[in-house]
Amino acid sequence: MIETPPFWFYLVGFVLLLGPLVTVHEFGHYLMGRLFGVGVEAFSVGFGKEVVGYTDRRGTRWRLSALPLGGYCQFKGDMNPASIPDADAIAAMTPAERDGSFHHAPLWQRALIVLAGPLTNLVVAVAIFAAFFMMIGKPVQVDPAETNVIQSFAEGSVAEAAGVRVGDRIVSIDGEPVAEFRDITERVLMHPGEAIVLGVEREGERLRVPLTIGSAVERDRFGNESRVGRLGVWSSPISYEQVSFVEATRLGFVECANLVRMMVTGIGQILTGQRSVDELGGPIKIAKFSGEQLSLGPVAFVGFAALISLNLAFINLLPIPALDGGHLAFYAAEAVRRKPVGARGQEFAFRAGVAVILALMLFVTVNDLLSLPIFGR
Repeated sequence: MIETPPFWFYLVGFVLLLGPLVTVHEFGHYLMGRLFGVGVEAFSVGFGKEVVGYTDRRGTRWRLSALPLGGYCQFKGDMNPASIPDADAIAAMTPAERDGSFHHAPLWQRALIVLAGPLTNLVVAVAIFAAFFMMIGKPVQVDPAETNVIQSFAEGSVAEAAGVRVGDRIVSIDGEPVAEFRDITERVLMHPGEAIVLGVEREGERLRVPLTIGSAVERDRFGNESRVGRLGVWSSPISYEQVSFVEATRLGFVECANLVRMMVTGIGQILTGQRSVDELGGPIKIAKFSGEQLSLGPVAFVGFAALISLNLAFINLLPIPALDGGHLAFYAAEAVRRKPVGARGQEFAFRAGVAVILALMLFVTVNDLLSLPIFGR
């Protein structure tokens, strides 16, 4: 039976999710800018018309704006919230006005200021995952001697059909070693329908078993569907062992690295047609998922917040002009050329980047709307 949370859960979940995460992201930029003495003209949660705000003693305008789909930190010398340099305004600045201007800060300082936003989102994600590992523990197989040993098969198992037997130990996939059962799951999950070669150990002998990863469509309690890869094998049960703060933090970074790898794989599969563009989501889907996770309780919601925070860090580091990654790409070019890319060229690139982002936002929003039950999907 499909469960549907009350409508207000979607609104509250969306605000509780994006509001803090965007604020944390922009506050990362703000703090790093203040550390280097760069002036901040405006700090906004949301875009568009200001709903409420005030100006502090440093001259920074703190705003809550009408569209809660993002936010920005506008530094002194920026042409607009996207940090596009205003060539004419910069050239006309007096020496006194250049003091505290973002575009007159040393290159390494500008790079760190831009990088601070995504890094703050990464820190949030790592901290949440680390907290979960501290509370729950690290998953380990009960009997280490039975690691990756097949105990049973699911109905319709592609591994069983390919000749894998109970008692076999999976030691590699396509020649790459797999140390624990989770390594197998992560390698298979994002690759339904892909041909691979399992390396198995049977009675002291190494065998190569070619097979095609099974494809399964899984549906959660809210009716959300996802296509995943499955071998159809079960190994020994797991337990959870307590870990130290240092180990939990390391595991938090490992978890983030694994999720980023899955994101990259998923995007690549969409671009190559291996996955449907319907799997892309925008603000409406985020609101839907946030409301659903909120209905499951604070632990599920905080875990989802970690995933979205990591997504924000990843997306913002893409080398698209107007995103943080686009700025960093220009700074890398400046470091190599020993001079900035021309202001007009930057402005053109940033405007093109904004157009691409807006087009993508429009696409995913329409995609989200078409996925609603009213349209039959």
